[in-house]
Amino acid sequence: MDIAEVAKRAGVPASTLRFYEEKGLIRSIGRRGLRRQFSPGVLDRLALIALGRSAGFSLAQIRPMLGDSGPREIDRQALSDKADELDRRIRELTAMRDGLRHAAVCSAPSHLECSTFRRLMGVAVADLSRRSRRRGDQRT
Repeated sequence: MDIAEVAKRAGVPASTLRFYEEKGLIRSIGRRGLRRQFSPGVLDRLALIALGRSAGFSLAQIRPMLGDSGPREIDRQALSDKADELDRRIRELTAMRDGLRHAAVCSAPSHLECSTFRRLMGVAVADLSRRSRRRGDQRT
């Protein structure tokens, strides 16, 4: 399949395919003229990449899971850890949603006078700080 067909079938732009190839996530099998050619198996790799990204894995985390000639045995502990992380995030988002719903109907004269809204602001600051530290850790 040429790059245009893969892009269409996978629902991603050709630039994404070129980027994934540059990062070693997929591999073309040659060219026909100027167009990269891919084996049909590339669609499975792209589906695995999409699944990993949807679950919150980075491309750097996904790369070793794919292997060079086909999917490796995926580290089950990494999957379990990611599931735990998603559980924590779901709890955080649920609390955020509930706080926003409360703030929308709160009878306090202003949002800043609502104790629930103030707690929500504190959670948001803590979350932002934690994410910032985590990004800093990933860069080093």
